[in-house]
Amino acid sequence: MSGCRDLRALRIRHFTAQGVVKGVQKGWGYTSGGLWQRGPAAGAKGRCGALRVTSPAVSSPQSCPVQTMDPEVSLLLQCPPGGLPEEQVQAELSPDYDRRPLPGGDKAIAAIWESRLQAQPWLFDAPKFRLHSAILAPTGSQGPQLLLRLGLTSYRDFLGTNWASSAAWLRQQGATDWGDKQAYLADPLGVGATLATADNFLVFLRRSRQVAEAPGLVDVPGGHPEPQVNVPLHTLSQPRLLGIARNETSAGRASAEFYVQCSLTSEQVKKHYVSGGAEAHESTGIIFVETQSVRRLQETEMWAELCPSAKGAIFLYNQVQEVPPESP
Repeated sequence: MSGCRDLRALRIRHFTAQGVVKGVQKGWGYTSGGLWQRGPAAGAKGRCGALRVTSPAVSSPQSCPVQTMDPEVSLLLQCPPGGLPEEQVQAELSPDYDRRPLPGGDKAIAAIWESRLQAQPWLFDAPKFRLHSAILAPTGSQGPQLLLRLGLTSYRDFLGTNWASSAAWLRQQGATDWGDKQAYLADPLGVGATLATADNFLVFLRRSRQVAEAPGLVDVPGGHPEPQVNVPLHTLSQPRLLGIARNETSAGRASAEFYVQCSLTSEQVKKHYVSGGAEAHESTGIIFVETQSVRRLQETEMWAELCPSAKGAIFLYNQVQEVPPESP
């Protein structure tokens, strides 16, 4: 069997709160994998523990097919190989980059928000940065290589525009009125990170079913930006920006995707995660995927469980992350 095909056989370890150990012959997308379950460490507070995806020892593939874009995601910006460090990225904040008021006023946003609160009373509004545009400097130019033009928006406006039933119409109207299909949308800039452990796994999280966006799906650590995995900052390298992806299921909302190296092993990261953190309620489980398996992730059933922002992060990781940053 070729190396390409062997990489599709993934071994999965799933740590849940059930406290049982099961051996099940069930590959994620292929029948040659396995699934094991066991209870999490003490202090898990009802969260699911960890799911680990590894691949068997095989020779490196020589001619595997390249990944194709997913209709749920598009790439707005791809950074040079290795990504961009902080000093190469500049942000310009201006009210000129805020969204335009909706045709006929913003009463529809308020109505959508009130309806959401009735169904999900734990939701709360908060200010967010709005991505207006991103400009990458020509190769070889001096100074910062990327300019992010940012306005201000809010989570309330995000749900009332990007997630409104009229979002497609708003994009069409924005293109007609302003020559910009995102003009009427909140478009808060999300952030995500392909977080690599010291033993060569990438970290994913299972989103809670109580969150408003992509409930129950698998995501990379991130937010707006806010902590989720609960690992100490001193164990993390400086992030490198890989690019910006658009979530086409939320009317093109953009997310900046980074690469971060962690000095902890996957087991150490899992222990920090299950101990809880500032936003423990937003996820219910942690998943580890071996880095050598990530290029084949699109060929597994796990791909269908990824939210669009995570798909964008993986696309960019596979295209851009060639030179690892300095270790923390």
